[in-house]
Amino acid sequence: MAAGDVVAAIGKSVQIRGELQGSEDLMVDGMVDGTIALQESRLTIGPNAKVKANVSARDIVVMGSIQGNLQASGRIELRAGCQVVGDLRAARLSIEENASFSGKVDLLTAEKPATMTAAAAAETGIGSGSGRTAGGMEADKLQF
Repeated sequence: MAAGDVVAAIGKSVQIRGELQGSEDLMVDGMVDGTIALQESRLTIGPNAKVKANVSARDIVVMGSIQGNLQASGRIELRAGCQVVGDLRAARLSIEENASFSGKVDLLTAEKPATMTAAAAAETGIGSGSGRTAGGMEADKLQF
């Protein structure tokens, strides 16, 4: 986020129950009970926040308290002093010292391109007689 960018904010005295959706960065420092979906944006759970919600965003930074599953297409950051109860699913994860976390972690990886198996190569006739598949690997050394 550039220095001049404006972030939508939910102040520490604001309480919301329901579903939050948006396409801009959001700072939550109040109470949210429900779901938060910011697919292309960054969500920051401020130090005063008390959130009970399943969250989906591009990037998620947690400084306060959240109970619910977090899913990010980019990065999840758990900052010192935060409390998280729920499962995390993201491409990248950062957990600072003194952050409290209870749940499972699923780190997303880029899918590897499918490599043809020896049986599939034999069925298609690729590599017949040479012991090699279309990718040039020996049939007994295929990798997935």
